[in-house]
Amino acid sequence: MKILKFIPLISLLFVGLSFPVSTNANSPIVKKAIFAGGCFWCVEKDFDSVNGVTQTISGFTGGTQDNPSYKDVTSGGTGHYEAVEIEFYPSVVSYKQLVDLFWRSIDPTDDGGQFCDRGHSYRTAVFALDEEQARIAEKSKAEAQEALGMEIVTQILDAGEFFPAGEYHQGYYQSEKRIITRFGVLTKAQAYKRYRKACGRDARVKELWGDAAVFAR
Repeated sequence: MKILKFIPLISLLFVGLSFPVSTNANSPIVKKAIFAGGCFWCVEKDFDSVNGVTQTISGFTGGTQDNPSYKDVTSGGTGHYEAVEIEFYPSVVSYKQLVDLFWRSIDPTDDGGQFCDRGHSYRTAVFALDEEQARIAEKSKAEAQEALGMEIVTQILDAGEFFPAGEYHQGYYQSEKRIITRFGVLTKAQAYKRYRKACGRDARVKELWGDAAVFAR
């Protein structure tokens, strides 16, 4: 999770796309976006690096169970997706820019999960918080599909209640807390790096999007 921290990032330059980024972070207006992009640790890390994003929260949405646990969701049956709630200054980065980045951070052609993570809870979706977000997301999806030259199966859904995941999952990718893994005792940050590489996320995103995959390393 990142709170009120601005990283001079990504130029937000894609093939065929150019996004001027304002440096005015003094606006009192903060808005939210909710994206499901497979593993929420990965989505959190990606969007924490965007200028104008003030906070990311890993959690669950789209299902029927109140206050689900991570085990509840990954076991199936809740209908929830792993998702990230993103707070941002629209004076610095627009919702349209965030959605454009989202398509290029995932494999939007896969409706069975993402990368090595399979099943409903790892499927992708844009959860629109109002009619304007839904309209913007649909337009962005059409543009991204044309740029990709393949069908985008990621759905745009009406947002329901968002349930934050437990503290264990927040800021996982940057945590120095040590845990026991199959590779031995590592920090969460070290374990995350190994997981992301082994899962093939960046390799697949770069295969799909090329230079437009601005988060992939």
